[in-house]
Amino acid sequence: MAEALLRVDGLEKHFGGIVATDGVTLEVAPGEIHALIGPNGAGKTTLIAQLSGSLAPDAGRILFGGADITAMPQHGRVRAGLARSYQITSIFRRFSVRDNLSLAVQARSGSSLAFWRPVAAETALAEEAGRIAAQVGLGDRLDAAAGSLAHAEQRCLEVGLALATNARLLLLDEPMAGMGPDESQRMIGLIERLRATVSVLLVEHDMDAVFRLADRISVLVNGAIVATGTPAEIRADADVRRAYLGDEVPT
Repeated sequence: MAEALLRVDGLEKHFGGIVATDGVTLEVAPGEIHALIGPNGAGKTTLIAQLSGSLAPDAGRILFGGADITAMPQHGRVRAGLARSYQITSIFRRFSVRDNLSLAVQARSGSSLAFWRPVAAETALAEEAGRIAAQVGLGDRLDAAAGSLAHAEQRCLEVGLALATNARLLLLDEPMAGMGPDESQRMIGLIERLRATVSVLLVEHDMDAVFRLADRISVLVNGAIVATGTPAEIRADADVRRAYLGDEVPT
């Protein structure tokens, strides 16, 4: 496997007597879709929060691109290329898809957003916004108000906002939550397309999606990684089946 883009060494987080992450060690390679699965309360969202910088670990290290980012604030991680999609910025519901993406592109350059100007009229911003919109399947919705988009389309826009930061790794925490079957298939298709340009750490309860998308899967139980392997290896792991998967594994 290629040298890790993200490496987590011995990450720990405690809330009083509750161990949320227990010595977690994890690697995500460049170009990899790595799924993180586990039962409710296993610590998945707490781990994602530590990786994104919204929650400080009690112990351990987070390395990204070979640099120690354990103490780096969220905005620094975003600029380094580590993005949690829905934390990049709130969707401006009254603005168009084009303007939302244009603003995200503008923010990447460090421009102040304390003042508003018609950024969509600027050719370079508008062209990049259009390219990102097409990448996330919203190329025909550029002029639609973000608040008018369907739930799945808004989630796609959130991914687009993350891509607008030139992210190298996307942290996607249950991107298919609340979606029907058709909407889930749309999101699965988007994540599959992202594989060519960005790495993904995916937290998801939809096992059909996980086993379809993931290059590797890590299983988190009671705050600790109990197994990591290819989908075939995880599918065949009797301990993982007993601890979490049961009959949920796609055949």
